Amino acid sequence: MRTASLILAAAAALTFAGPAVCAPPPVQPVVVELFTSQGCSSCPPADAALAQVADRADVIALSFGVTYWDQLGWKDTFARPEFTARQKAYARRLGSAPYTPQVIAGGRNDSVGNSRARIEALIAKSRGPAATAISATAASATVKAGVAPRAGADVWLVRYDPHTVRVPVKAGENTGKTLPIRNVVRSLTRLGTWGGGEATFRYPAPAAGLDSVVIVQSRDGGPILAAARV
Repeated sequence: MRTASLILAAAAALTFAGPAVCAPPPVQPVVVELFTSQGCSSCPPADAALAQVADRADVIALSFGVTYWDQLGWKDTFARPEFTARQKAYARRLGSAPYTPQVIAGGRNDSVGNSRARIEALIAKSRGPAATAISATAASATVKAGVAPRAGADVWLVRYDPHTVRVPVKAGENTGKTLPIRNVVRSLTRLGTWGGGEATFRYPAPAAGLDSVVIVQSRDGGPILAAARV
């Protein structure tokens, strides 16, 4: 009798538990990268458009200053050669020449980013499930096991200023203007390679006033596989 009672109890428990449900893959925030220059007269509308989506929880907005317009008379105060190299890697993947203002969403799609409508269209087009999950703290990030590209993926640490910085421009195409720029990237560091297994990457604390993002990305300017704010 006791055995029969246990079998009946187990069957009842399964009945009330309902069918097993598989959780869908996590949907990652879309990384929106604006490549801009303080010396480019076409860029202020794009700077403003990026700022309009910067507070969305489903978006990680980043503003990269590039160096190739510095010869126009004003040297961009935030531009770095490694930011220009990042845009050029995207250009090789996308089959285009670098230009400003260029917005790239999810490492997949690009457009002239001179309006909020254009950026929001890119965000919608680039949304999708993450290939892995990232657990990040102030000192380290753990990339969980998942499906990696055959050649592996780069793990990047981006440090940026989440505030609006106002830059008075004294020469070049934007002479006399004070440009408000949001989420200015201050550094870009490659932490290592992710090959599909769980891996932890360590880094120093950011400078005061800066926020951080960890990005897992197919190599050589490929699609972004996962991203997380720190």
